[in-house]
Amino acid sequence: MKTRIFIDGREGTTGLRIHERFKGRGDVELLTVDAQRRKDPEERKRLINSSDITFLCLPDDAARESVGLVENERVRIIDTSTAHRTSEGWAYGFPELSQGHRQAVAEGKRVAVPGCHATGFISLVYPLTAAGIVKPDYPFSSFSLTGYSGGGKKMIGEYESTERAEEYDAPREYGLGQQHKHLKEMKHIPGLSREPLFSPIVADYYSGMVVSVPLYGELMEKYAEPASLQAFFQEYYAGQRFIRVMDRGAEEAAGGMLAGNGCSGWDGLRIFITGSRDRLLLTAQFDNLGKGASGAAIQCLNIMLGCEEDRGLNL
Repeated sequence: MKTRIFIDGREGTTGLRIHERFKGRGDVELLTVDAQRRKDPEERKRLINSSDITFLCLPDDAARESVGLVENERVRIIDTSTAHRTSEGWAYGFPELSQGHRQAVAEGKRVAVPGCHATGFISLVYPLTAAGIVKPDYPFSSFSLTGYSGGGKKMIGEYESTERAEEYDAPREYGLGQQHKHLKEMKHIPGLSREPLFSPIVADYYSGMVVSVPLYGELMEKYAEPASLQAFFQEYYAGQRFIRVMDRGAEEAAGGMLAGNGCSGWDGLRIFITGSRDRLLLTAQFDNLGKGASGAAIQCLNIMLGCEEDRGLNL
């Protein structure tokens, strides 16, 4: 029997990508809403409650509204918005973090897909705090370079406009007020005592991102040099198909540089450990539209369905 899927908010960037990933899948039936009724609460309510699993690809308030429309107890929700990532009763959709996270996704009725910047940061920081390599009160900071597709339709339109302003030609730092919407989960999921200092940067390319976390060796409890930390991460993520901890020196293949678009179109995540004993640099390279959004959502779906974890994905 096919799993009945409804995508609430299919017209947005993430919704469109999720829809595209179902091409050729014979195990699902997509429920569609007439274009004239896509904002009609009663029609959305009918489709949500007719589905087995509904994806929410909506702004936060609309996502909360859609959850409130659920009346059928068997309906499972995968929310790609920020609305429920730290909410009680919601599984955080990053199964590689621990067996507990994976089980929560597999069994969960409500699953929140991580944010793109948060995915990179948490992939690096969660193992450190879980293993006691750094204390929760470590003064974390992070830089994140992303393609403009992460800003959704509005930003895509601005960057692809033939009449765009000159400053769009150069990378632009934003989130200067330290109020970025991903900060809440970046603190909560690894159990930090404070939000990190976070500097996101958007540049003139479509998709892909690089998220870096610097560490002072003297402030770490153990593994305070690149080789031993790299070995730790390889062991921590051993057997995880979607995360590849790169060998020491792997960045030299690209001239010692990590491009923001280096994983564009790929649904996994690469981790690089570089630097020296005094100053280490942990970097996650992935696609903001892949492991950072729609790819992660489909991975969670596959785990919930008990099928191949990479079905419909590019690894």
